Amino acid sequence: MHATFAGNPEQLKHGPVTIAYAEGLGFSRQRLRGRNWRGIGCGTYVWAGIELDPHSELLALHCRLPPGCVFSGLTAARLHGMDTDGSLAVEVTVPTGVSVRARWGFRVQTAALDPTALTMRGPLPVTTPLRTCFDLARTLPLVDAVVAFDSALHRKLVTLHELREYVGRSSRVRGLPQARRVIELLEPDVESPMESRLRMILVLGGLPRPEVQVELRDGRGSFLARPDLLYPAARLAIEYDGTTHRDHLVADNRRQNRLQRAGYQLLRYTSPDVYNRAQEILEEVRTQLSVRTRPAR
Repeated sequence: MHATFAGNPEQLKHGPVTIAYAEGLGFSRQRLRGRNWRGIGCGTYVWAGIELDPHSELLALHCRLPPGCVFSGLTAARLHGMDTDGSLAVEVTVPTGVSVRARWGFRVQTAALDPTALTMRGPLPVTTPLRTCFDLARTLPLVDAVVAFDSALHRKLVTLHELREYVGRSSRVRGLPQARRVIELLEPDVESPMESRLRMILVLGGLPRPEVQVELRDGRGSFLARPDLLYPAARLAIEYDGTTHRDHLVADNRRQNRLQRAGYQLLRYTSPDVYNRAQEILEEVRTQLSVRTRPAR
């Protein structure tokens, strides 16, 4: 029989601990529920003197998973710092032959992952950025996958060459045709997920692919602007106005005036436009392209 500790044993003060582990040391679950301990989910607790990691719930879950399990999919993407939208469900890949039960908010897939597809983010095992991108390309909706990939490229977590090679040497896996399509749509110079979404409205809507983050100068070489998207032949610039636009209103207005004086048309869109007015954006841009590239009579 294990002795009961009068205080908080040092073995329990270094990170998340499960009830079973604590009881194995003679520390009861009733004491884990006291004021010196914090529950962080999945029957796991942490000593109050420990500063919680932002991913403490994942740490708690990791303590309970069988060896060889890794965080993957959108969970791995968030741990790598990629821009993602949608579900906050935890996604885990488990080795072949290991049984882990999926439940609400917890998704499980089984795969024999090559060791080169695995890495660590702090104490958490995750799929590498390259493998994570490959998984997202096959499983996410097309636009969401492009957003995540653009983010990974912009943050230099992966390169376009690496992505093309990885997809090119893959075969007989679910979703491979979409992964190839995602690769075709990527743009490393995009600087935000909403720019990616705005770009996808145009490209998937059948318009020509715009150039991205092009630095514009006037005839004297003076800087004009660096719009998010550009159709050079039509001298049509397109920008996404995010939350920082209100803080830079004067500078943005001056930039717009400079563009107009140089003969450029500037269209500006916000988050509600991108999410709720995709068809209107498409028609507005199509109209401007038609008018501004029409041959003079």
